[in-house]
Amino acid sequence: MRVLRSLKSACLALAAWFICGAALAQAPPSIPSIDAPELAALGPYAVGLKRETLTQPAQADLASLDAKGVAPIKDRVLPLSIWYPARVVAGASAVTYSATMDGEPGKPPVAFSAPGIAVLDAPAVAGGRFPLVILSHGYAGCPEAMTWLGENLASKGYVVVAISHRDPPYGDPRGFPGPVLRRPLDIAFVARSIQGAARSGDAFLSGLIDPDRVAVIGYSMGGYGALTMAAGGFDPAGLPAHALPAAYVGPYLPGGAKADEARIEGLKAVVALSPFTGLPGAPAWSPQTLARVRTPLLLIVGDRDHVVGFSGVKAVFDATTGASRRLLVFENGDHSIPMNPASPEARASLWGLDWFEDPVWRKDRTIGINLHMISAFLDLHMKGDASRAAYLDVATPKSDDAVWPATAARAYGAYSPGAAPITVWKGFQRLHDAGLELWRGDPVR
Repeated sequence: MRVLRSLKSACLALAAWFICGAALAQAPPSIPSIDAPELAALGPYAVGLKRETLTQPAQADLASLDAKGVAPIKDRVLPLSIWYPARVVAGASAVTYSATMDGEPGKPPVAFSAPGIAVLDAPAVAGGRFPLVILSHGYAGCPEAMTWLGENLASKGYVVVAISHRDPPYGDPRGFPGPVLRRPLDIAFVARSIQGAARSGDAFLSGLIDPDRVAVIGYSMGGYGALTMAAGGFDPAGLPAHALPAAYVGPYLPGGAKADEARIEGLKAVVALSPFTGLPGAPAWSPQTLARVRTPLLLIVGDRDHVVGFSGVKAVFDATTGASRRLLVFENGDHSIPMNPASPEARASLWGLDWFEDPVWRKDRTIGINLHMISAFLDLHMKGDASRAAYLDVATPKSDDAVWPATAARAYGAYSPGAAPITVWKGFQRLHDAGLELWRGDPVR
């Protein structure tokens, strides 16, 4: 009997462990973990979610080029997920997100889900005039895979408009020209449309958004789109001008009839997460174009990114000499660092797991670090909060070289002040700053 009781206790303990583990895995990813840096915490606002659709008529569909290189003309339909500061009634139900990502070739799509903190169609906070953030996902991705960022920023007083770009299937080489042309154009079109609606007295957006303060955050192909906005549009010496049919990209190049459709007014900041920067020997932007960039940049990448490569991102950082910029590097990090955690459905296959999880870095840790750095960067450049610069200007660019002397006693779990004799990056906790690099570039003009 004693053996049976012991076995029963062990089974109950094991079941409790699995239940707790599942609960932790299913926590809203916008809520940072206990070891996240200081600025990752949710802000003072409740969060609302509104789903809208924008349509841009008569656009060339380069994903469907025929044998003669002619693209059909179609209306471009872009679903949007809009996260915003809201007034939420106590007890209101938060949304649960669900979507699919492309499956391994020949296999079904990968389903995934994520619990949220946003309430669908909740009333917006009145009179906020919040900065606008355009969020662009990676190739074949979707906004539901980046709810960690949209919800968290909305709680801090930003309106985040995430675009569903409806890319061609992942791995289909025929689909590549489409996103190379459309990603920057989609971002610019959505930004202009939202700005115009806010200025024209739109019932939802007017009074909620400051159309003169815009940031773009992009991941992977979305990062390429974001950097193209920082560059002022397509580069006539860059990859799109050489890789795409001249009849379709030409009008958007400088001096072309549609060049203004590839630009954003009021752009104050760009965050590029694991951005696509071109193909080997064919960068998306020339060094001369990058040297003319003036928009503040935050680049985030793993130094073992097997999809976009670290060297291309580092080259962009080195070449944007006219901009205030930061480069955050996750040592041994790969390409999936900016994604939500993998839900139980996604974990059913290695392909599904690899869409979301990094082989080395714990996902809740990467989310916390990214939220901390992005929040500091946006607050500095979008809200003019000069106190945030101290979180970005670190004394030791390699976090492993930072010290927290035993003589500088503080409570366990205290955040670093980032001041001598403590050189652990400001806002990080003792022992929770390993494996990072943060490089700063000041504008030279």
